[in-house]
Amino acid sequence: MAENYDVIVLGSGPGGYVAAIRAAQLGLKTAIVERENLGGICLNWGCIPTKALLRSAEIFHYMQHAGDYGLAAEKISADIAAVVKRSRGVAKQLNQGVTHLMKKNKITVHMGEGKLTGKGKLSVTRDGKTEELTAKNIILATGARARDLPGTPADGKRVWTYRHAMTPPEMPSKLLVIGSGAIGIEFASFYNDMGADVTVVEMMDRIVPVEDADVSAFLEKALKKQGMTILTGAGVSDIKVSANGVKAKLKDKAGKETAAEFSHMIVAIGIVPNTENIGLKELGVAMDERGFLKTDEMCRTNVEGLWAIGDITAPPWLAHKASHEGVITAEAIAGKHPHAMDPRNIPGCTYCHPQIASVGLTEAKAKEAGYEVKVGMFPFIGNGKAIALGEAEGFTKTVFDAKTGELLGAHMVGAEVTEMIQGYTIGKTLETTEAELMHTVFPHPTISESMHESVLAAYGRALHI
Repeated sequence: MAENYDVIVLGSGPGGYVAAIRAAQLGLKTAIVERENLGGICLNWGCIPTKALLRSAEIFHYMQHAGDYGLAAEKISADIAAVVKRSRGVAKQLNQGVTHLMKKNKITVHMGEGKLTGKGKLSVTRDGKTEELTAKNIILATGARARDLPGTPADGKRVWTYRHAMTPPEMPSKLLVIGSGAIGIEFASFYNDMGADVTVVEMMDRIVPVEDADVSAFLEKALKKQGMTILTGAGVSDIKVSANGVKAKLKDKAGKETAAEFSHMIVAIGIVPNTENIGLKELGVAMDERGFLKTDEMCRTNVEGLWAIGDITAPPWLAHKASHEGVITAEAIAGKHPHAMDPRNIPGCTYCHPQIASVGLTEAKAKEAGYEVKVGMFPFIGNGKAIALGEAEGFTKTVFDAKTGELLGAHMVGAEVTEMIQGYTIGKTLETTEAELMHTVFPHPTISESMHESVLAAYGRALHI
């Protein structure tokens, strides 16, 4: 006899486990199916353990610059094995936390490979044994994996994906990073701070190309100042991998080719959705040409009772977007009529050094959309707290509709901006105009004052520059 539930969630990442919790809170009998680790890639091999690595690199950086703060530190060194061990410990702690949440919310966990076998039917296979589950509603949250470089698959030895880069067999001496999105830049920043000679190759004309052009330019200058080599509008060819390293030809934006050798290479050129072999084609589930599932504003697929969230659907491919979709889906199933999510109000954060964070339209995208804009920028060098922290590198930029005062976008680079962007995200969600932001009292001394000053600057009213 098949076990019957109100909701089955396939995948336990930040989308899946949150969907299961919310469904259980709403009184639905809920099960979750996971083939590897509760918490998915984010908690075990993505968002969280990478931040633990970056924290170690940040502290190591400050130790090396102790003299800047009137301090002295001698015989400074880094133990990459110990750094990785700490990161894995953080991941384990959070995995155990998700396990606790499943028990607390009385969610049944089925470990194994899940596959749709019919409408409202799902099989789970583990160690050669299969059990059948049924539910009126099934939520797909199977996530995605790193895209391999054509012709040069990751081997975990010399060619790495993000997963290999989190548990390196040794510290790279000379590292090539292909791709400058969030994942590529974060690992480039980590290994650069840890002492590796890092080269980043980006085929687009600027790094972190989804960000505002001013942020990209500022970050590139900052990373070069830290000793990183950045090649934009560039390509990599003739890659040869051996037991001793990686040889490749690097082509710059002028078309000039240079032969180079590296100890290791990280490939960060995007993701592939985990949609194979889970019964989607047999059910006729609609997908786009890249294999991502098509859904409506409530995360419904074209198959009745089948929902999809997170990295198997449309971008942005972010953990917090997946979690919010999980809540929307569970509430829609329970008949709560939730609000649809506006992609323009989803913040993005990259935890390099300096950090970058943004929400909404860039200045260029706003103009492309036909807006007449007012733009404000405020540099951290005009902020007392940033100077006191020794973190005066950065700025805040805001973009407004000149006609209505609507906040269209906000873009930040500098210390702790990933913690501050939520202020603008709330403002956008509440459809705030420049008037409310100008009348908001920001605490002093904080770096967040740069947010207020940026708004004032858009209207010619900045006080400290």
